[in-house]
Amino acid sequence: MSKLNPNDLKKYGIKDAKEVIYNPSYQKIAEDEKSKGECEFTDNNTAAVDTGIFTGRSPKDKYFVDQEPSNKNIAWGDINQPISKENFDKLFDLTKEQLSGKELYVVDAFAGASKSSRKAIRFITEIAWQAHFIENMFIMPTKEELENFEPDFVLYNACKTTNKDYKEMGLNSEVFVAFNIEDNMAIIGGTWYGGEIKKGIFSMMNYWLPLEGKLSMHCSANVGKDGDVCLFFGLSGTGKTTLSTDPNRALIGDDEHGWDDEGVFNFEGGCYAKVIDLSKESEPEIFAAIKPNALLENVVLKEGGVVDYSDSSKTENTRVSYPIEHIENHKEDLQAGHPQNIIFLSYDAFGILPPVSKLTKEQAMYYFLSGYTAKVAGTERGITEPVTTFSACFGEAFLPLHPTVYAELLGKKIDEHNVNVYLVNTGLNGQGKRMSIKDTRACINGILNGSINSAEFETLPVFNLQYPKSLDGITDNSILNPLSTWDSEEEFNKTAKELAQKFVENFSRYNDSGSEFDYSKAGPTL
Repeated sequence: MSKLNPNDLKKYGIKDAKEVIYNPSYQKIAEDEKSKGECEFTDNNTAAVDTGIFTGRSPKDKYFVDQEPSNKNIAWGDINQPISKENFDKLFDLTKEQLSGKELYVVDAFAGASKSSRKAIRFITEIAWQAHFIENMFIMPTKEELENFEPDFVLYNACKTTNKDYKEMGLNSEVFVAFNIEDNMAIIGGTWYGGEIKKGIFSMMNYWLPLEGKLSMHCSANVGKDGDVCLFFGLSGTGKTTLSTDPNRALIGDDEHGWDDEGVFNFEGGCYAKVIDLSKESEPEIFAAIKPNALLENVVLKEGGVVDYSDSSKTENTRVSYPIEHIENHKEDLQAGHPQNIIFLSYDAFGILPPVSKLTKEQAMYYFLSGYTAKVAGTERGITEPVTTFSACFGEAFLPLHPTVYAELLGKKIDEHNVNVYLVNTGLNGQGKRMSIKDTRACINGILNGSINSAEFETLPVFNLQYPKSLDGITDNSILNPLSTWDSEEEFNKTAKELAQKFVENFSRYNDSGSEFDYSKAGPTL
């Protein structure tokens, strides 16, 4: 029985809705995905959808309405672009026109497992598989919670419409992902990509929570049998999902979390994992999670509905969303206490950073703000040497506030809860060989079981990082010192200074941040 009827949507400006399908069951969604031809189904009956020409987010088409008081909080720039209230209202008219007169799916869900910090979100879409995606990725209310559900925020997805007047409005393209903070709403048009829904709400959580003194984080999290919590930060390709999925530790979540006075909590009720080159051997937990109720995006199906995970002809960004219940060893309430350890994961293609380093609080804030990784030569067309990537707080694309707001909150949390912070390099050594999963796991295990704290440490030149001389489980302890993997100390020093210069240049944008803390002193020295 639908809680909402077409008349209920009039207050949202949607007229003459044919039917409202409210918080549908997975069975109902699957029936509609089949009957409407939205999805194919694999050999094990997992839904598979193509998201059209957009197989990733459209960051140049993301806007916030420039109005008071939120415009005083937003860090305006290439990531957070302003749009006038007048132009937003025109896009909202397009959105309402597209959704009016249609059969609509309305999903009410929570962002945030912590009852004191969560937000109630209402999603409106005309696409069955998007309702499926939303129910996978957000926290579904209980029957009792639905009885009195009042949304804090409404997201309208009108992916079938486009903005033909974008040039006159001074916008980037026909696509729009626009947020009106004062009116507690967001609108999406022109792109079918599911990640826009997920990251749109993440962006809003990154706006709301820090203003409440709570830290929002782009990280995965797990918890041990004794309640010890660990956070894993890292950009794409650093191993964040793989290393946080541990059969000996319960998964809290794989991507988005908050940290309030009670502890750490997942924003989401599901996972959104890359599946390019996925195999049962390499990532058994994720492979096993791809079953009915999961939703594959942009994969290639062979005869008989067999998925070819190695085929990147549609995109390298093939994905699967699934309820976190599909991971056998997960934390049922999606929350735990305050973390004992934080791990920053970086793929360093220059072969300079140690496999594992223990950071001071000041270094933790510096490397958090830097958000460093590096692409290795040959991974993308035209890349012939390592290319650095710096993404503030390991998620700059989703930060409406200035990055130092999040860094200073992290520093306060580290002090308050006496948290250990480590930098782990999952990239290359001086011979251009990647750190083995076995050795990286040994570094992670040393952190989690505390044995790393009894190790003798040495200091890496230029970067001033403290690394252990030996660690249980490492095949050859000499690799813990990056210099030992280089044939020439002169070449090591030259490359280290080149990489350090990139850090310094990136960090120059924080020199006038207004912060009382001089972050740069915790970084490398030239």
